[in-house]
Amino acid sequence: MSESRLVYSTAGNDRCPHCQKILRKCRCEAVVPRSFTAPASILIRRETKGRKGKGVTLVCGVQIPGAELKLLAKQLKTLCGSGGAVKAGVIEIQGDHRSAIELALKTQFPGVNITSA
Repeated sequence: MSESRLVYSTAGNDRCPHCQKILRKCRCEAVVPRSFTAPASILIRRETKGRKGKGVTLVCGVQIPGAELKLLAKQLKTLCGSGGAVKAGVIEIQGDHRSAIELALKTQFPGVNITSA
C-alpha cells in the first residue's frame, strides 16, 4: 500500500503523444482526428438564445461518427479552456471561441469549407 493520501486528482493524459506539449498548446495533426470521408461544410457560430444571455460557440455540420465527434469536442474544449457538450450532432463550446476553433479546424482539415458566422 502506498504512503500517498491523494483523494482526488485532475492529472491525466493532457499531453500530446507526439510533441509532449500540453494539448491546448499543441499544433500537431494528431490532436484532432482525421475522419472526414468527403469534403464537408462546417459552420461555426455564436448563439445566446435560451441560455439566459450566456454565449456559446456552436460547431455544426461535422459529418463524423458519434464517438469521434465526442473526442473532437473534448479536444476543442481543451484548446479553448472551457466547458461544452455535444447535443444532436452539434458541438457546443461555452464562450465565444469562433476564431480559435476556426483556426484549429482549418489547420487540421485543409480541404473542408469552414465558415464562421
